[in-house]
Amino acid sequence: MSQDSTHKHTNRLIHETSPYLLQHAHNPVDWYPWGEEALGKAKEEDKPILLSIGYSACHWCHVMERESFENEETARIMNEHFVSIKVDREERPDLDEIYMAATVAMNNGHGGWPMTVFLAPDQRPFFAGTYFPPEDRYGRPGFGAILLKIAELWKTDRAALLQQGETLTEHIRRQAVSMPAQSVGNEAIEQAATLLAREFDPVHGGFGDAPKFPPSTALSFLLRVYRRTGDPEWLNIVRVTLGAMAKGGMYDQIGGGFCRYSTDEKWLVPHFEKMLYDNALLARIYLEAHQVTKDPFYKRIATEILDYEIREMISPEGGFYSSTDADSEGEEGKFFVWTPDEVKAVLGDENARHFCAHYDITEAGNWEGKNIPNTPRTLEQVASRLEISPETLQTSLESSRKKLYEERQKRTPPGRDDKILTSWNGLMIGATAEGARILGDPRYLVAAGRAADFLLKTLRAPDGRLLRTYRSGKAHLNAYLDDYAYLCEGLIDLYEAGGPARYLTEAAGLAERILTDFVADPPSADGGGFYHTSRDHERLILRHREGHDGATPNANASAAMALARLSFHLNREDWGKAAVAAVTAYGAVIDRFPRAFCKSLAVSDFLLEGPLEIVVVGKPGEAGYQALRREVDTQYLPNQILAHLDPAAESGKSPSPLIEGKGRINGKAALYLCHHFTCSSPITDPSRIGPALDAHQKRLQSTRRGSL
Repeated sequence: MSQDSTHKHTNRLIHETSPYLLQHAHNPVDWYPWGEEALGKAKEEDKPILLSIGYSACHWCHVMERESFENEETARIMNEHFVSIKVDREERPDLDEIYMAATVAMNNGHGGWPMTVFLAPDQRPFFAGTYFPPEDRYGRPGFGAILLKIAELWKTDRAALLQQGETLTEHIRRQAVSMPAQSVGNEAIEQAATLLAREFDPVHGGFGDAPKFPPSTALSFLLRVYRRTGDPEWLNIVRVTLGAMAKGGMYDQIGGGFCRYSTDEKWLVPHFEKMLYDNALLARIYLEAHQVTKDPFYKRIATEILDYEIREMISPEGGFYSSTDADSEGEEGKFFVWTPDEVKAVLGDENARHFCAHYDITEAGNWEGKNIPNTPRTLEQVASRLEISPETLQTSLESSRKKLYEERQKRTPPGRDDKILTSWNGLMIGATAEGARILGDPRYLVAAGRAADFLLKTLRAPDGRLLRTYRSGKAHLNAYLDDYAYLCEGLIDLYEAGGPARYLTEAAGLAERILTDFVADPPSADGGGFYHTSRDHERLILRHREGHDGATPNANASAAMALARLSFHLNREDWGKAAVAAVTAYGAVIDRFPRAFCKSLAVSDFLLEGPLEIVVVGKPGEAGYQALRREVDTQYLPNQILAHLDPAAESGKSPSPLIEGKGRINGKAALYLCHHFTCSSPITDPSRIGPALDAHQKRLQSTRRGSL
């Protein structure tokens, strides 16, 4: 808004670090960040709060900004009648969870972003929705009309709005109330798998109808079920889904990495934003599938995801950036789509013919007149149609992808949200460490270690507590349960992949914080589940907690898994009991909706069986040690903990009691297989490891408990 305008725009967001908030800093709306100033203004001026929550890579958030928040008349109404607060959901998941629950309750179970919520000055929500068009369309009321109606009701019938706010607040508070603990066992695991099988799309993979989101946590759970039962049905669900996703347009066939979700059942047309958490979870499930099947296709996809993240999404300090937008130059997907002429201009006639045939690039296009690269036919089928050998086609495609990637880099790229979130980095640290361990690629161990060191040094308060987010030299905001849980698991992964023992020590420190800061205030026997905010967090209308999975694994379950793993690494029985309590706190809900609790059921699987404890002794890098590790690391052993010891190292000894009394055998590297700290004879010959693992696995499964 110009300086001579009747209203002078107050630009409070310009001091924020979130790229999403900065995008709105020059709107004519008087945006406030969430905080005492905005909340105090609403009370002082007796105005309702207009709370808008979104995130940088959100396509419809950008649309609503262009249509409404950049509109002078809409901004005038907002500034006159409301205190408008803009929130980045990725920085403030506490606010997002509370007011998303209200939005879902008011909209027949539907929610999404941008989220638009109207609050009383005391923060109670009384009306909520998602995207609103500027005028009536799509069966939705226009945003301007809603603003005027609520402003009128605030003056003429405020009591009704406040009563609605009280009713809605009590509803979401009841959802957060703990239930009596209930055991969780094998029956819930079997029931969840059965329900997933019913929802499975046998043609296109995935579960349910479009839109389809990558079901990483559910697929990882089904691999556990396959290991337990040996039933090929569960592996087939995983294979069909992983194959369909990676061959579709949701996967970036040229640059690697997955987009957020597919708008259609075939995984062809995505929303083109790429999220760090999706790619961390997907890299991990493709790595697990490679362990189970030894299929090089899964290895390739996992490698391409990790290489994309390291190439394009890692900061100079070592942390991983959050996301990239769907839009570039104001158009969704423009950066990613091609025409045959564009391909031909880069590759020439012959290679373009090969590329277009394999990646479904046609004159008609497969999306809005252009083409999203995807691979609906196998390499062999395409080679046959082209009357060339598969080897010739493969060579051509590998060269062409590199050239088209280089050409694509000349385009205007989608915006990148370069804030660094502790929780999502924890997921990627774990995935990258697993990539190093399973694929034997030391680049990934280096990347995971750099990210971990950056977080542990920079995203920390002076008292040692974690901070949520970092950008432009500033780390701030109290960390949440998912920050602690995901980073804790990631550090355990990093240690088990061969990282220094200090990462296990750091993980133990985070576990102590979880058990101290994320329980009830004051501590009480409230069911054992962890809250999403710490005990000293800003007081909101409720302290949120939940047990079901969402786009990421449930934080309570992830905390339980970290505690369970550490309980065996460090012989902490009390931490194992805390893990059981965190899962059984949601036992009654798991009994009713087991399919929504795949991460909790993975923890149950781990605890019911008890892990195989593996210790490898020797000098990293030496042939004997590496041979033993490769035999273990290529095996799918989801219920394992892995410790390592270099007897020659003078410092950095692992705090794990597992290593006590263990050493080389006759100067050779040795591997120990144990259960509850009781070990069989050490192994120095790699060829003996496979049969020994099989025998131990059978023994553990035969003694599996029925329930927690």
